[in-house]
Amino acid sequence: MNTTTIQLPNRRHLLLRMRFQLLGGLTFAILLPALIRMSVDPQVIWSPNMQITIFAAFVAHTSGYMLYKRIGNFPGVAAAGYILPTFALTYGLVFATIFFFRFDYSRFQAAASFIQSTLWYFGLGLATRRLDPYRLAIIPGGDVDKLESIAGVSWHRIYSPDAVVEYASGVVADLRADLSDDWERYIADRALSGTPVYHVKQIRESLTGRVEIEHLSENTLGSLNPNQAYLKIKQAFDWMSALSVLTVFSPLLVFVAIAIKIDSPGPALFRQKRMGYRGHPYEVYKFRTMKLGTTVGDEKEAAITKADDTRITRLGRFLRKSRIDELPQAFNILRGEMSWIGPRPEALVLSKWYEAELPFYRYRHIVQPGITGWAQVNQGHVAAVDDVLEKLHYDFYYIKNFSPWLDLLIVFRTIKTVVTGFGAH
Repeated sequence: MNTTTIQLPNRRHLLLRMRFQLLGGLTFAILLPALIRMSVDPQVIWSPNMQITIFAAFVAHTSGYMLYKRIGNFPGVAAAGYILPTFALTYGLVFATIFFFRFDYSRFQAAASFIQSTLWYFGLGLATRRLDPYRLAIIPGGDVDKLESIAGVSWHRIYSPDAVVEYASGVVADLRADLSDDWERYIADRALSGTPVYHVKQIRESLTGRVEIEHLSENTLGSLNPNQAYLKIKQAFDWMSALSVLTVFSPLLVFVAIAIKIDSPGPALFRQKRMGYRGHPYEVYKFRTMKLGTTVGDEKEAAITKADDTRITRLGRFLRKSRIDELPQAFNILRGEMSWIGPRPEALVLSKWYEAELPFYRYRHIVQPGITGWAQVNQGHVAAVDDVLEKLHYDFYYIKNFSPWLDLLIVFRTIKTVVTGFGAH
């Protein structure tokens, strides 16, 4: 019988190894600037401010690298695009802490460390772009036929259990399919050889950022329970940050309210009943962006906002695109009704409609609704039932992967959304 050899990268190139990347980054971003300073003044290394700066830069650089790697694990993420904001966040937090406690530090060392950290990982990204193609081998049988339509992966079908996988990023199989004994032994051999073996559903979710919900089982629902410890931490952070936002931006809120009153007659705030946490309705607060008294049909149609909706005022279009109209929802966060990040809360009439049309729709209320979320940054604003079903796939992925890393990625993508206007309806 003919033997097929499938060669996929298994042993990672030196540039792809974590130890090389992190140690190289620390050397380039921290040790090198310190050596440059020492070439001018050899005694500078013994100064307290230099030692404090080196320690702080070490913490910021290591934290930034770990965060950058965690964010890069999520689907559809071009990790290089998150290098600058990730390291800006970690360096900013560390040196803001130092500034707050009035520790003396070297501004040259701090700035050089931050700049060279970003340059190091940008350079690594360019150098390794072709060294780490994500290639997966597919074992026939079961629900694997649609995998090859997923972009960003080089797929290789294995047609015989006699195929030899010398190097592999991974092997994908439908582990619930009725596979032959030969294929079962093949899968076991691949696992024993150190090649990762993925279930088709697992790899599909990882690559698309969506959880298929058409055939949910009780086991699936159990795996969708959010991390309760992080849920409590997130609620505390939401409350404190909402209080800070309302305090800092109170002049802006007053200015926007006055501008709305001048732009069109009616109240500055828009209130609407929406479905909230654990299926409890609540009243959401937003800046009004539409004209009053315009009828567009029944209650359900009135609750749907279209991209070219004639009810939106001139000022309202700017407020929606910039997301300033969402700021009053900080009051909802203070009241424990919402979070900054979570599934989008729907108008009560729409939520009841979707619940009647879509199985498991109510399960999205297991976490607090959010001002922004995974579905919004991937899909934008939708209202049709078919589109809402697609959004539900993203909502379930968010619930299943509920974590600070995913929330931070959503924050970065939301900033991009505000700049580009994607999903701003």
